[in-house]
Amino acid sequence: MTRVGVVGLGYWGPNLARNFDQLAELAWICDAKGSVRKTFAGRYPRARATSDYADLLADDSLDAIVVSTPVPTHYELAKQALESGKHVLVEKPPAMRGEEMDELVRLSEERDLVCMPGHLLLYHPGIRKVKALVDAGTLGEVLCVYGNRQNLGIIRQDENALWSLGVHDLSVILYLLGEEPDEVVAHGRALLPGTGVEDIVFCYLQFPSGKIAHMHLSWLDPHKMRKITVVGTEKMVVFDDMELERKVTIYDKYPWKHAESYGEWQTRTGDIHIPKIPTDEPLRLECEHFLALVRGEDDRRRVATDGARVVRALERLTESLAGR
Repeated sequence: MTRVGVVGLGYWGPNLARNFDQLAELAWICDAKGSVRKTFAGRYPRARATSDYADLLADDSLDAIVVSTPVPTHYELAKQALESGKHVLVEKPPAMRGEEMDELVRLSEERDLVCMPGHLLLYHPGIRKVKALVDAGTLGEVLCVYGNRQNLGIIRQDENALWSLGVHDLSVILYLLGEEPDEVVAHGRALLPGTGVEDIVFCYLQFPSGKIAHMHLSWLDPHKMRKITVVGTEKMVVFDDMELERKVTIYDKYPWKHAESYGEWQTRTGDIHIPKIPTDEPLRLECEHFLALVRGEDDRRRVATDGARVVRALERLTESLAGR
């Protein structure tokens, strides 16, 4: 059984520890806070608890390390894991600069190791359904994709709305379209006093094929929205993660022909279809895929290079946001 260590047991780490304890052998838990270590040592008595990341790196029997620490630490911790011969699952984004991510890709390829970013939404059965519709041509030619990820909070000071929220939708957009943008524009403002980071961000992306995408990202909004819309020449589809049962809705709608009598467009409106979407936990599916990659199944290189595409786009959007 694959032996796994989890470093960082704050916000998301406990969910990762829970899944890997069920799917593999949770051999190590690592966190800087003694109270946190005590709590999880009681929960997972077979796992060794430490505050020193070097303990995990030095354990030759440890197969993989899962990194769930603050974003600025991701790159260095993932790099050390790969250099010590460990497979690594690192929460998003794995790095904050394109050249850093390229180094992680290079290290993983040279050592034949898994370097997998934790792009959770790519394992959501609803997003998988939307991808199947796009690839099958059910929507016709895809024209545009836009995402809405808004909420009132959580207010952060160590990362802006682009890096905190945008990485989710950006990973989905690149996954659905299968290409990198050749033009990106981002505008945002730090409206809350004292934070110094943009709490509202609007992003525009254009792709070589002519497709476009838009992201509205905010933690200053009265509504909690987790929605992605794909517009095609035949049909449109909406993924709404806030819906309990209606995760994916397919609309047979599109402008049909010009109405010469009054100078507007008539629309073709057909059936609305709501497919049944499995209720599997996306995080469990993500962890299962990581373990399958560790076992040598599927394409190890693909997950790393796909993660690099997201980081490169984030870096370019960040430069645009800064006016560079």
